[in-house]
Amino acid sequence: MKIQFFKYQGTGNDFVMIDNRDNLFDKDNIKFIQQLCDRRFGIGADGLILIENVEGLDFNMVYYNSDGSQSFCGNGSRCAVAFAKFLGIIESQAYFNSTDGEHEAWINVNGEVSLKMHDVKTIEKGDGFYFINTGSPHYVEEVGNVKDVDVYERGKTIRYNDRFKEEGTNVNFVKYNAEEIDIRTYERGVEDETLSCGTGVTAAALSWADKFKLASGKVKVNSSGGELSVAFKRNENGFNDIWLIGPATYVFNGEIEI
Repeated sequence: MKIQFFKYQGTGNDFVMIDNRDNLFDKDNIKFIQQLCDRRFGIGADGLILIENVEGLDFNMVYYNSDGSQSFCGNGSRCAVAFAKFLGIIESQAYFNSTDGEHEAWINVNGEVSLKMHDVKTIEKGDGFYFINTGSPHYVEEVGNVKDVDVYERGKTIRYNDRFKEEGTNVNFVKYNAEEIDIRTYERGVEDETLSCGTGVTAAALSWADKFKLASGKVKVNSSGGELSVAFKRNENGFNDIWLIGPATYVFNGEIEI
């Protein structure tokens, strides 16, 4: 049987999207999911996203990394909102469920998606790094110039060190500027550098706010795949009213045999 797939990308973070509201896709076939995401033997993507029905919300988003593992994905969520609009499920506002719970999002006429992230109550600050969970765990390391970093080798070393090797972590290398951030990211589940990571961009923005002791604001974050921005507010418990903002773009579609 053939089903239709769609390819979307958010600042270079790319996803295979499938409308699974009829529950035709076998979610237990991890090898097939890995094959779909394979850039030589499949469609090629950082992850697979299924859009499903869920009671009381607009849709349920099921996300798989390219290795078949599951996690929350910020850019994937923004692309899921754009795909849901294309399917006619939503118009400009969405309430949906993802791996880490319910989210709100807005999409404007230019295709820019604003995704509300969960509050962040705990920030670990170490010697030259932050560790922050923004729906997925992120190690954020400050560097002099992100272009000079061997993201794959350095990221893999941190991701598989004694502390993180069991559950894994994403690893971000950032350059803090007065009004913006430069970032490159090694993603667990992909096990390589990706052009952008929404939860990583969010973690970097919150570390920037902590470093400069800001109560609220909005910061531009320059990833390898393009520009995102993060708005935030600080309270006595951490950060709230966190929004990840940026484009979510259709690339192409086709059919696959399942």
